[in-house]
Amino acid sequence: MAYLLGVDTGGTYTDAVILDEAADVVVASAKSLTTRPDLSRGVGGAIDAAIAASGVAAADIAMVSLSTTLATNALVEGQGGRVALVFIGFEEAELGRAGLEEALKGDPVIRLAGGHNHAGGEVAPLDLARLETEIAALGPGISGFAVAASFATRNPAHEIAARDLIRRVANRPVTCSHELSAGLNGPRRALTAVLNARLIGMIDHLISACEAHMAHLGIKAPLMVVRGDGALVSAALARERPIETILSGPAASIAGASWLTGESDALVSDIGGTTTDVCLLKDGRPMIDPMGACVGAFRTMVEAVAMRTTGLGGDSEVHLIEGLETGLRLGPRRLVPVALAAREWPGLVHDALDTWLSQDATGEHDGRFALPMWRGTPPEGLQGREGAVVERLLGGPVRLADAVRTRLELPALMRLVSRGQVMVAGVTPSDAAHVLGRLESWDADAARKAVTLFARRRNGRGDRIAAGPEALAGQIIDQLTAQTVDCLLEAAFAEDDRDWGEAPEALARHPLMQAGLDRHSGVIRIEARLGVPVIGLGASASSYYGAVGMRLGARMILPEHAGVANAIGAVVGQIAMHAEGIVTSPGPGLFAAHLADGPHRFNDRDKALAALEAALAADAADRARRAGVEEMRLTMAREISEIEIEGQPMFIEAKLRVTAQGRPRIATG
Repeated sequence: MAYLLGVDTGGTYTDAVILDEAADVVVASAKSLTTRPDLSRGVGGAIDAAIAASGVAAADIAMVSLSTTLATNALVEGQGGRVALVFIGFEEAELGRAGLEEALKGDPVIRLAGGHNHAGGEVAPLDLARLETEIAALGPGISGFAVAASFATRNPAHEIAARDLIRRVANRPVTCSHELSAGLNGPRRALTAVLNARLIGMIDHLISACEAHMAHLGIKAPLMVVRGDGALVSAALARERPIETILSGPAASIAGASWLTGESDALVSDIGGTTTDVCLLKDGRPMIDPMGACVGAFRTMVEAVAMRTTGLGGDSEVHLIEGLETGLRLGPRRLVPVALAAREWPGLVHDALDTWLSQDATGEHDGRFALPMWRGTPPEGLQGREGAVVERLLGGPVRLADAVRTRLELPALMRLVSRGQVMVAGVTPSDAAHVLGRLESWDADAARKAVTLFARRRNGRGDRIAAGPEALAGQIIDQLTAQTVDCLLEAAFAEDDRDWGEAPEALARHPLMQAGLDRHSGVIRIEARLGVPVIGLGASASSYYGAVGMRLGARMILPEHAGVANAIGAVVGQIAMHAEGIVTSPGPGLFAAHLADGPHRFNDRDKALAALEAALAADAADRARRAGVEEMRLTMAREISEIEIEGQPMFIEAKLRVTAQGRPRIATG
């Protein structure tokens, strides 16, 4: 009998499930807190608890599959390692396109002459000597490199040469843009490569943690990772291309939702600690975003489910909106809930909260704590204000006001937070849920103290923002409901067949839409509701989504095992390897098939197409076999662009895509 182990690592919890493949049922599930920076403790805790509850021997597990929201969360929150971009053959102004400059966040850029033209011909030689000099001048602290060259998808020679030199000289991971996408948009390819390079260390750490615990337990099954389109890939490939794991957790949740409910048409809404992810399930399958995965402010060139990801979760930061009236806003940054921080450091948290509550005035940073995320050696190469903040955290967590002595040091702390080196603890919806008795996971007494302290803040009129902890907790949960409703409406308008003439964000908040949700009845009677049910997923879905369903007039489905749907989805998918390429016409009667080693020229269009198709099929099949597929099917798609001149067709280009698909090999014996 074969058992499958699914693991999902989110911002707050790591989930594990044991699935009986033959009976197609969940045998056991378990949760453990995600532990940073040492992810192995959280991963190991969840796996051990699931195996113990199932009664299954570790040696009987035939496959392990991993999904995660860590990459998605990192992009939403602006976290990740420091990288350098090698930008070949581009003008400096192109750094301002596609959000590339924003994604770099001040990280170094090495601009070099070189690159190729649309036909794959070299525009200028690549100066490798200058590249080596520039790399030597970067200094310490660079965790990886991204390489993007002009028209690299037509000829990757300069990206490959730069990659080989960087690996030899700097001994750091290198991401080439042509390896991630066959698209022509250079700045967007560069953006995707930068984000990939930034995520490599994080995903490698997670995969290593999972592999180490598998070895410890004697699990010899293959380890797979869920890609953003819901397909499974080998752990080795996920290490090279972690950007493909953005929306991995949400993609797994869609598969899990379909498996758990049997629904064919529904909006799936998955609330985690950091994000809420909404996707349309249509005819039993998730929609794929034709424009590339969009996460936070970034539109990548990664194929993924058409998911709307919003920085809204159970651990979202609670903001007080300045003004005469009291207003709240949640997210997009995740905080460590005070209730959770108090469980880990009870003396620090309770002593500080009691001190703050004993005073009449509430300080700017009261109720917040700075938590170092390193173990052992602190971050290296930090100077100035960042170094001063780190120095104060060497002894462990402290009150935020003790970590930041002046206003000028607050941005330094936030830079440490953005790099994942420090986290901030403060009031979140999870704390509000503890106050209202909806959650009992952590320290409810600390949550009550923190929310009481927050309620003492003043609005523009000088009044306290709430009468007490229950009143404020209710306001926070109401705000979570309102923002969740907005998320679902935006996704619904985006996927609706009608052209509404306005952006989904505007339509979701339109006064007529709000009147319809209010069931306004006057001289004009308006009613609005969702036309499909909502499947609510996530550990806290049952706490919040009842009110969401009532507001939207929708059937709300909260399936059994909703809290571990991601981990279930991780083991019910298939491996799918894609290979893409293009054929162009550099001149009359000439056709260029752009292969991995550069363009190959033909005098016949069909011969060029056949050569490219054969190369792509071999590439996709080889990668599928290496990922563990024994029985595969190949599908091929052609998109040929031609125009008619004087009644005769004229070839422009052809895009080819080959997919090798099948179930992963299940370990036996």
